[in-house]
Amino acid sequence: MDFEEKTLESQRIYEGKILSLKKDKVLLPNGETSYREIVEHNGGSTVIAEKDGKILLVSQFRYAYKEQIWEIPAGKIDKGETPDKTAIRELEEECGYRAGSVKLLFEVYPTPGYTSEKIYIYKASDLVKTQTHFDDDENLTSKWFTKEELADMISKGVIKDGKTLIALLFVLK
Repeated sequence: MDFEEKTLESQRIYEGKILSLKKDKVLLPNGETSYREIVEHNGGSTVIAEKDGKILLVSQFRYAYKEQIWEIPAGKIDKGETPDKTAIRELEEECGYRAGSVKLLFEVYPTPGYTSEKIYIYKASDLVKTQTHFDDDENLTSKWFTKEELADMISKGVIKDGKTLIALLFVLK
């Protein structure tokens, strides 16, 4: 059975720097109509950097949750930028490491019920130490962790970020 919903009308509610919000009227497969509120987002890239058996995480305050959390390096895809370039850029900006190359592991839909955001998860290789280049509103620190430490952090609920949990559980298997 085809469950596709057809857009009948679309209304832009908010246009921001990072995201936009729209409300669409849709035709359901059963012929009825309904509404969908969608957060539009360019998506993001995140990167697993591994060196000497350790994986690099960043810690930063996330205002929406009002707490400091551990994550793998990540950032939003800028207009006109490819996801792999975003991964390489963010790793250097946030952690001071340039990847010679990155390999796409997979992409995830973090919240398919209301956002168009896709997150691309990469594995970095050929790391070269450089310098960090934080954005003006960015305050974070980075640290290398062993796989055992990461497994312990996951089991104790220290790591709560979804993209980080998915990526780490993939590489820790």
